[in-house]
Amino acid sequence: MSSIYEKYQLKQVINASGRMTILGVSTPAADVAEVVNYGLNHFFEMKDLVNKTGAYIAGLLKVESAVVVSCASAGIAQSVAAVIVKDDAWLLENLHGSDSDVARDILLPKGHNVNFGAPVATMVTLGGGRVVEAGYANECSAAQLAACITPKTAAILYIKSHHSVQKSMLSVAQAAAVAREHHVPLIVDAAAEEDLTVYYQLGADLVIYSGAKAIEGPTSGLVLGKKQFVEWVKLQSNGIGRAMKVGKEGILGLTQAIERYITLPKTTGQQMMDKMTPFINSLNALDGVSARVVWDSAGRDIARTEIAFDEARLGWKTEKIVDDLKNGDIAIYFRGYRANEGKVEVDVRSVTPPQLETIAACIKNLFKGGAA
Repeated sequence: MSSIYEKYQLKQVINASGRMTILGVSTPAADVAEVVNYGLNHFFEMKDLVNKTGAYIAGLLKVESAVVVSCASAGIAQSVAAVIVKDDAWLLENLHGSDSDVARDILLPKGHNVNFGAPVATMVTLGGGRVVEAGYANECSAAQLAACITPKTAAILYIKSHHSVQKSMLSVAQAAAVAREHHVPLIVDAAAEEDLTVYYQLGADLVIYSGAKAIEGPTSGLVLGKKQFVEWVKLQSNGIGRAMKVGKEGILGLTQAIERYITLPKTTGQQMMDKMTPFINSLNALDGVSARVVWDSAGRDIARTEIAFDEARLGWKTEKIVDDLKNGDIAIYFRGYRANEGKVEVDVRSVTPPQLETIAACIKNLFKGGAA
């Protein structure tokens, strides 16, 4: 509905940055939108809806239990609250009280204490937890993680994300082994991950996904895992979860999106490479610009285009290039995490071939005016 852009004087966007919250994440398929619309126009007993859709999702994924939440960040906060509160009725209503006897420490590798658009630590604090870092920014072994466990440890939190430090970090399986040995639960935040069962199978007690990223559902989140832990997450609807409740349309839409996601073939990295080849060739024809295929740093089957700008030759700083393209008539968003190194990445999953041509043309036109 192009008139929406006109009505509110919104800019058209080319999303070359991937499934990013700041751009609305993804564009759900027609059947998902249809179910969302159905949910908007009907009434349900919400507890029944939560329980029945959760059971349905758990059956699809062959896990013990599942529940739809409002987003992955809410999933972190509610999961943290769940392992602290459990089924304590008083603590549910007094989560942020000063009871010093309550185990609140949430242990995570230091290199996982990241900002994904908001700090992980903020979500932990919202859930009543207290962050305890294990290891160092560039290193955390199973032994270093285990050494930080005390009677005050409520859970281990593992952030499986490209935002996290990747090198010299223990794996999810190793974290699960530490958790089992010391009888503490393991929460895995796998917000943008594509495999919906692997971390559960590796031994996580709770696993959190974004409903709108890989799954391409409406704004929502999924928490799955061991039945007792998921039941404790559900109890948070009468605690902090009240401030982050998900609507009926989100619950139904995500359930439909998951069913679609696990039955349809996935776009492969090779298909992404084929899509971006003409784009890479057009960029390599520009003076001072070089492009190549790179693979996702977190190990997912995602191929992207890396664009390197010769700043001295072009007379342009990469940060300036990124800002100018973002602020043009059409807002073009890259993955700019390495702009300080003169490089950006293009995620082609949400970009059409004509849009790739537009990006190349805009880059070319940008340099016509000379240095900036």
